[in-house]
Amino acid sequence: MANFANLQVFANYQKYIDNEQEIRENIRIKVREIEHLAKEATIQLQIIHSDLSKIEYACLEARKQISACSNVYHQLAELIPVGQYYRYSDHWTYITQRLVFLIAMVIYLEAGFLVNRETVAEMLGLKTSHTEGFHLDIEDYLMGILQMASELSRFATNSVTMGDYDRPLNISHFMANLNSGFRLLNLKNDGLRKRFDALKYDVKKIEEVVYDISLRGLRNNCKQVNEENAVSSNEK
Repeated sequence: MANFANLQVFANYQKYIDNEQEIRENIRIKVREIEHLAKEATIQLQIIHSDLSKIEYACLEARKQISACSNVYHQLAELIPVGQYYRYSDHWTYITQRLVFLIAMVIYLEAGFLVNRETVAEMLGLKTSHTEGFHLDIEDYLMGILQMASELSRFATNSVTMGDYDRPLNISHFMANLNSGFRLLNLKNDGLRKRFDALKYDVKKIEEVVYDISLRGLRNNCKQVNEENAVSSNEK
């Protein structure tokens, strides 16, 4: 009996490997495009930490970059073979979480509430059900929301340095509600659990900022100055 290796089998394996590498490279190209748009949106939103008067402008510019992501996600979805979403999802998980954070931040700055998963998915041109193919995972949504919490903690501190003593209180109320919401979840994902632990510190940090404002009477002083300015304007 002759012993030999069927080289044609290995040739077929190579075709499979080549095809797999091509798919992943095309995916990486599209993900880099999304990352570039997200980076531009992030840069625009950094303005809020130095100039409160430009919040509206920052949100508008960030929305333009976020909106452009929808088309790229559509192109990305076309690259994924049917039923293979989770096989390649590690390529876009991080950037999708980042975009959830950016969208959540924009919505909060504009309207003061927590954006839901359905709205985020719609803005990015994604589905919400895994049965529909390319979709927004619940865990990616939650991770993005937790990223927003850290940014709000930073924003509360910077608002004080810019003379806005009411904003930290509003952020504190929002974060307390967010913390209560996450406490209702039984988080089994290690990454989410660790990120949720960080939320507790973010909440505590903002509470300390609010306490310091109250202790120094800055919020009352700010109100008094505004009232005096209003009276002065009416007299004129």
